[in-house]
Amino acid sequence: MNYNRLTEVAIASIQQSATLCEEVRKNIPKAIEKEDKSPVTVADFGSQALICKALKEAFPDIPIVGEEDATELRKSESKDTINKITGYVKNIIPSATTEEVLNWIDYGNGTVGDCFWTLDPIDGTKGFLRQDQYAIALALIVEGEVKLGLLGCPALQLSQGDMGWLFIAQRGKGAYRMPIAGGEMTKQQVVTKEDVSRFRFVESVEASHGNQSLQNTIAQSVGITTE
Repeated sequence: MNYNRLTEVAIASIQQSATLCEEVRKNIPKAIEKEDKSPVTVADFGSQALICKALKEAFPDIPIVGEEDATELRKSESKDTINKITGYVKNIIPSATTEEVLNWIDYGNGTVGDCFWTLDPIDGTKGFLRQDQYAIALALIVEGEVKLGLLGCPALQLSQGDMGWLFIAQRGKGAYRMPIAGGEMTKQQVVTKEDVSRFRFVESVEASHGNQSLQNTIAQSVGITTE
């Protein structure tokens, strides 16, 4: 398996997705709801359409398991929503039609197998809606193991540097970051065992997704004092 090619296509697709998502955030649309009542926006569908199109065209034999589905969008009452989605996609791919966008979204209806992509087109929809952090999350699973993982973080700024970062990890090759707009890759290392003073306890951006009291107790019990 050519992981260099897989990585190249995945990076380009997330860069396109990030451009669309940030365009949507300039004028946040009214959130629509799925059956489970969780918020989902025009950007979720547009992001999935762009990424699934790129992956399917480059690697037609690798199924994609995405979060979204175009079933509701095909109904007449969703005409305004799909028109908005198509409009944002056309800013990236001018030739795109509504029917193509719907089909690209549904490329994400693949099934889990020995080798498949898994995609969350916007991880952190609440953060996205309130102009905070969110991620475009994509991974390649081979025989039950994550072989390639990417996180696009368009709203993340590191040390007053560029806005928007892309993190890439390949099993056995390490983890890297690069500006989401493009640029050099920098190898990432969280901590070495010789530098225990830098151990950190990682928590969710959403406080409601964890138990902070319990997490603080665990951190203190193993001697982690770093914020």
